[in-house]
Amino acid sequence: MVVVGRGRTRRRVVRTVSVVAAVVVAGSVAVACAAETTSQAGPGEDAPKPTIVLEHGAFADASSWDGVIEKLRSDHYPVVAAANPLRGPAMDATGLRGLISHINGPVILVGHSYGGSVISAAGAGNDQVEGLVYVAAFLPAPGETALGLTNQFPGSTLPGAVNPVPVTNIDGSTGTDLYIQQDKFRDQFAADVAPDRAALMAARQRPIAQSALDEKATVAAWTEKPSWDVITTEDKNIPVAAQRFMAERAHAHVTEVAASHSVAVSHPDVVAGVIEQAAHDSH
Repeated sequence: MVVVGRGRTRRRVVRTVSVVAAVVVAGSVAVACAAETTSQAGPGEDAPKPTIVLEHGAFADASSWDGVIEKLRSDHYPVVAAANPLRGPAMDATGLRGLISHINGPVILVGHSYGGSVISAAGAGNDQVEGLVYVAAFLPAPGETALGLTNQFPGSTLPGAVNPVPVTNIDGSTGTDLYIQQDKFRDQFAADVAPDRAALMAARQRPIAQSALDEKATVAAWTEKPSWDVITTEDKNIPVAAQRFMAERAHAHVTEVAASHSVAVSHPDVVAGVIEQAAHDSH
């Protein structure tokens, strides 16, 4: 487990030492030098790399990955930030699977928050998906819901911050969309994000269907694929105890960060680093 605090990181680094061999043949000296270096950041620049597919969660949009995308692209990873409808894990996973099918080569799926439920469904049984990265996210087992996992552990203050909005669907059915109240958004969702940036995030947040949080998972890709998990210890949406429970159950490679739920915005380099580690180790 890697623990990231404010301003410091503890990690083990394995370095490969170059080997130089000198061979003497028939009175003449031939020197053969071999150097091999292994980088934890991923394959070499000229080697094919898996496509990183990013799935945002509730109360966010694809722009929440901007800092992570910038770092991944600078390290020559192909990246797609999907638009998550936030209607329900089964429906949203169907759309994500369609997107994946149009990508050539292997994929690493990354899900933030409710997006974890979506990648768990979309990645199951999909040989194109080599690894899963959960970022302050849900890792539900079959039969579990996001709301149930949240309520299983104390600490979430989200219920008091949401604004429920009744909606009528195109088929005439009714439901409820959930927003976070804008004046509570930063404290609830992005306490370590600059106020101006948090205000923009609050204004352009995407609502999630309340029913999506009550929809039971039917499959769990983390039972069949390697997974990595960025756990946020100052999260007011998903209690840290719930995150640790899900990560331990999935045997995930864990990095803990003293961060809010919006860790991809406040600590993009840490999140990108975990994604690159997953891409390197899975590929």
